[in-house]
Amino acid sequence: MDKNRNKRVLVGLSGGIDSSATCIMLMEQGYTPVGVTMQVWGDAPSEAKELADRLGMEHYIADERDDFKASVVKNFIDEYRSGRTPNPCVMCNPLFKFRILKDYADKLNCQWIATGHYSLLEERNGKVYLLAGRDTKKDQSYFLWRLGQDILSRCMFPLGPFVKTEVREYLKNKGFVHKSEEGESMEVCFIKGDYRDFLKEYYPDLDKEIGRGWFVDAKGKKLGEHLGYPYYTIGQRKGLNIALGKPAYVLKINADKNTVMLGDASDLETGYMLLEKDELVAPDEIFECDNLTVRVRYRSKPIPCQVIRLEEGNLLVKFNGSASAITPGQSAVFYSDNRVLGGAYIASQKGINWIVEQNKDKYNA
Repeated sequence: MDKNRNKRVLVGLSGGIDSSATCIMLMEQGYTPVGVTMQVWGDAPSEAKELADRLGMEHYIADERDDFKASVVKNFIDEYRSGRTPNPCVMCNPLFKFRILKDYADKLNCQWIATGHYSLLEERNGKVYLLAGRDTKKDQSYFLWRLGQDILSRCMFPLGPFVKTEVREYLKNKGFVHKSEEGESMEVCFIKGDYRDFLKEYYPDLDKEIGRGWFVDAKGKKLGEHLGYPYYTIGQRKGLNIALGKPAYVLKINADKNTVMLGDASDLETGYMLLEKDELVAPDEIFECDNLTVRVRYRSKPIPCQVIRLEEGNLLVKFNGSASAITPGQSAVFYSDNRVLGGAYIASQKGINWIVEQNKDKYNA
């Protein structure tokens, strides 16, 4: 291997706190970071160029705005149109962001790829596994479960061993005082406010295409009118604009009928969920793991569970207890302690009671 290549690290450079600290740490470890800034929205970024100039780094801008809108943004809108709740970062990381970083790493003679994600890596049994980062509030392993071995084997996550306050202090001590005091970046890079306003702006025909529908109860009784199912998500309580004399929560969304089912918080509780399109590091590991847990949304706590594979290929998860607000379109990510075993998309839960009844004897006692 070219020795120079082995010391060159392609860094996804936004110019914010995390990517700044990543570059400085790599330099201190003897690497040569090469910055690539992906322009996916708005004007050309200036912070990244200023940082690269200050550190004396090579820096490139990849204008990916058209491709980003055609893939990530289109998928985001299409998912809401289908009655699902997307997580664009989970889709973007393997199909867009890390694919582009890998392409640039190859073109610029960089063996490694680094980002400011708060995650860790571990080699085990010939595989590279993601680990949850030390900072439990910032851990981003949940968003990275779809990265394959071809990417993970080349990744570095220098911030994984640190908590955010330590990263801020590190930058301050390196003379980047102003940078260390910056605010947090947005979770979804292309949405500044409410996703509903974004949908209206970037898909102006949405209201004409779907229009108003009905809130219904579990028996199908109409409770009142709603604005259209894309404007709601499972578990939502606020912003329903309907008075029922008690708190109401979104239980189900039926895109075919344009109905949104409402009920009590207890109605959101479930002991099982259906998953589809799974990607597992070692295919049989989650079925044999005796301390398996799953996270059903980014900030949720890991829930102990068991998993079986159904004949048609989907996964059926049995919670050792219960979970709440299982939301089609979101990701379910499996862990053994802090190690990511893989993940899947939460599927439609339609017919799950029958499926559970047919498979209830297949779990471990």
